[in-house]
Amino acid sequence: MKPLYPLLVMLLLVLSAGCTTLGTHRDVSGHVPVNKAVSEIPESQLLDVWIEIFDPGVLPTDPEDAAGLSLDIREAEARYLPEQLRTTMEKTGYWGAVRMVPRGTEGSELLVSGTILVSDGAQLELAISAQDATGRQWFNGVYEAEVPALVYQSTRTRGEPFQSLYNAIANDLAKFRSSLTAADITTIRRVAELRFAADLAPEAFSGYLERSEPENYRITRLPANDDAMYRRVQAIRERDFLLIDTLNGHFDNFYREMDNPYTEWRRARSEEAAALREIEKDALKRKLIGVAAIAGAIAIEASGKGNNAVGSVMRDAMVLGGVYAIKTGFDKDSETEIHRDAIEELGESFASEAQPLVVEVEGETHELTGSAEVQYTRWRGLLKQIYTMETGLPGVVN
Repeated sequence: MKPLYPLLVMLLLVLSAGCTTLGTHRDVSGHVPVNKAVSEIPESQLLDVWIEIFDPGVLPTDPEDAAGLSLDIREAEARYLPEQLRTTMEKTGYWGAVRMVPRGTEGSELLVSGTILVSDGAQLELAISAQDATGRQWFNGVYEAEVPALVYQSTRTRGEPFQSLYNAIANDLAKFRSSLTAADITTIRRVAELRFAADLAPEAFSGYLERSEPENYRITRLPANDDAMYRRVQAIRERDFLLIDTLNGHFDNFYREMDNPYTEWRRARSEEAAALREIEKDALKRKLIGVAAIAGAIAIEASGKGNNAVGSVMRDAMVLGGVYAIKTGFDKDSETEIHRDAIEELGESFASEAQPLVVEVEGETHELTGSAEVQYTRWRGLLKQIYTMETGLPGVVN
């Protein structure tokens, strides 16, 4: 019975987790089509999705793996890659509004977060998690895919080389969403509204939710239908959506501007990396042949066969050939430096800064500058000012 025990434990863990898929690791190989809703889903059952700007992660510690990569590129990818996922999800018909937001944004119905683990043109590996407003973890997994350099060379290749990876993520999200009941979705939407309200005015609305686990929320009571304060919160939330949509317009522009140079960078780096591996392999082979030749010459000399004319010529030829093979091997090594430099040059041109936003609050014009995260933090502060001015409640603004 002992061999069955680990399987039994795994089965119990799966059953206790319900529909949640935790800790999955998917190698997305080959073509993965995106699943689309077979019939139109009522608007009341469409959850809005916020995709956070990805965490850029860290660069590889191995110098060769890190060649041509930079934090500037990763910061740009942290905005580019979630836009690719957003576009994919919008085509499925399973969701309401799908928006990109800065990390740490409060008020989502479904929040998708990601970390870039590997991204070098040939490989893409993302850690993706999804959590709804109630704190329910939908899944937390790693998705990876690899495309050969030939994919970028093919004139028939169109669109995103790693599209199947995004399709797999979208499919997993849609699969979990299909397991929810209408009551589940209604609860998620209400909790999202109340969490926004509590973040905007904690003194007025924090009592409507109970937080049981670190991130689990339960509704304890609902605002009255004629609650004027809550109606103001909902109106402010609509303004928040408008600002997020404006930010998404800038993300869209950034995506379009980055698309061609980024595709070329990935193609070039993938080809350079493939060429580098071939050169290193060839260099190693030449060195080994050279060493073997010299070792053979030493063996001839040790056997005494090198004392006659034929053996002497053979010995000298093997030594010279071995030295030449080793030299060409090291020459190949120097050639790899050229490829490394080319990769580095390809990576130096990326940088990403959000465009300044100009917003009007109660007749006053405010300019939001800095990164998207900084701009949105300032905007949330302005929203709290709006609520304070409209309600006259003291102590709401942080």
